Amino acid sequence: MWKEIKLLWTSDNLLKEAWDLTYEAIHIDAEMFNDAVEALWGENKIATQKLIFKKDKLINKYERDIRRKVITHLSVKGSKNLAAGLVLSTVIVDVERIGDYIKNMVDLTEMHPQKLTSETNAKVLHEIEDTLKRMFKSTPECIENGDEILALEIYSETREIGLTCDKHIKELVSKNHPDLETSSAALLALYFRYLKRINAHLRNIISSIINPYDRIGFKPKE
Repeated sequence: MWKEIKLLWTSDNLLKEAWDLTYEAIHIDAEMFNDAVEALWGENKIATQKLIFKKDKLINKYERDIRRKVITHLSVKGSKNLAAGLVLSTVIVDVERIGDYIKNMVDLTEMHPQKLTSETNAKVLHEIEDTLKRMFKSTPECIENGDEILALEIYSETREIGLTCDKHIKELVSKNHPDLETSSAALLALYFRYLKRINAHLRNIISSIINPYDRIGFKPKE
């Protein structure tokens, strides 16, 4: 099904423009995520926050533009290409939501101005961050090529990240790290939560390649 949808995207000017904006928005999300991670562990928090909020506004503009292009296309072409338009509209919502959670990450720097440090959690957090950075690079390529094998691999990784985040959130909330101050434990729990949600929206995007429209965001059937 994905190949047929992609063919429709590239054969119609409005849908192609909408797809190009979606592709660009995912790249902007990737830039925002890299900047947010650097701000949490390093310096330049205020400058980074302003830059991320500026980029998020651009993604919001892209979302509105994509909706207009899709609805204009459907108004002119009718329901023939309905599936292609619906998939685009669904994917851009997940892209926009990723931007919102990245903003939440940056908000943590205001709540906790000091550098984020945690010997107990740093290793697993960096592993999750690195995996998500790789997914941000792989996802546009996966969509472009309709690579279902790669999509299934990424989907499997997102499930593991979700479970890992849940495990560490539970430990932090249950006060299983007596060495951590309450404020630090709360900050880390929130950070794991935001990473989990970013991961979940990436999973939704990936699922659009391997699932029919009605199952986007759900586990692929065996």
